[in-house]
Amino acid sequence: MIDRSAVTRARRVVVKIGSRTLASDPAVYERIAKAIGNANRQVVVVSSGAIALGLQVLGWKTRPKEMAKLQAAAAAGQSALMRRYEEAFEKVSGRVAQVLLTHADLSDRARANNARAALDALLEADAVPIINENDTVAVDEIRFGDNDQLAALVAALVSADLLVLLSDVEGLLDREGKRVPVVSDVERDALPLVSAAPTEARASVGTGGMGSKLEAARRGTMAGATVVIADARAPGILEAVFAGEDVGTLFVPHSDPLASRKHWILFTLRPRGAILVDDGCATALQTRGGSLLAVGVLGVRGGFGAGDAVQILDPHGRELGRGLAALAAVDVARVAGKRAHDVEAILGRALDAVVHRDDLVVHRSRDGK
Repeated sequence: MIDRSAVTRARRVVVKIGSRTLASDPAVYERIAKAIGNANRQVVVVSSGAIALGLQVLGWKTRPKEMAKLQAAAAAGQSALMRRYEEAFEKVSGRVAQVLLTHADLSDRARANNARAALDALLEADAVPIINENDTVAVDEIRFGDNDQLAALVAALVSADLLVLLSDVEGLLDREGKRVPVVSDVERDALPLVSAAPTEARASVGTGGMGSKLEAARRGTMAGATVVIADARAPGILEAVFAGEDVGTLFVPHSDPLASRKHWILFTLRPRGAILVDDGCATALQTRGGSLLAVGVLGVRGGFGAGDAVQILDPHGRELGRGLAALAAVDVARVAGKRAHDVEAILGRALDAVVHRDDLVVHRSRDGK
């Protein structure tokens, strides 16, 4: 028997619904509203669907390829999307609030904190925030956007206890096509199932497919949230999830979740370049922690500035982690391999670290090693 008590205890929840579900089942809005209205929990909804609805509003039969038309569809569809949510929640005496985000909003720490404060205020006022990417202005969100990942970032942002990813499948399936009830480690237990799937089953990875959902589950569990992938089409699915029933696939939260700031560094920020380190430094970072010092640096890639996010790579190009560079790329290259007194002579000042341990996240295994 799988222990789902963490799900039943969850007080703050993020629920993500995809475009395919919303487009194929107009009744889903009322089902979601009813389930959330009766849940006695604080719930944030991350919803796709603006572009699909916008095509209907504008009378376009096929999805356009031109970016301006995609943006226009998003603008027309977002108001229609919110109207459907408003009408559905009004039937259960609920209130909703529209929140549109771009990656830039979450990658800037001050703006992310402002977004967190606004969401907290809405939840305390018993309103349900309906979050979507601001596709009208965020060009790359339309081209590469993925609301599974947005939902995982929102879960970390609001310190959610539970992240529910509603899909058009009953959960993660094993090699025999049977539902996997629980996953303790995404990388060890789940990703091999997707990588072994036929090409056509993996075609949508990164654009809302199962691969994308597993990455969102990994990010969510590393933020300390329990994650459930479940079938949005099943009657009463959210009620069943909230009740802790054996539905969907449950992903167990990491036993040692990342602090909010380090989760932000690892998953929200986009690296501007990379710092290559030698084998000794790589081993030290992975086994002893601490800061990245100039003496362990082999070189740099890219043109990053001080304060930018960077990848930390071993001599073979494998990513060890990510962090915030204390120096611009040109200065990191100048001090590469140098000891502290030489670094001070080159820079004209002392340097604590190329990447300070407070700004550094090293990838770790499930057991924390």
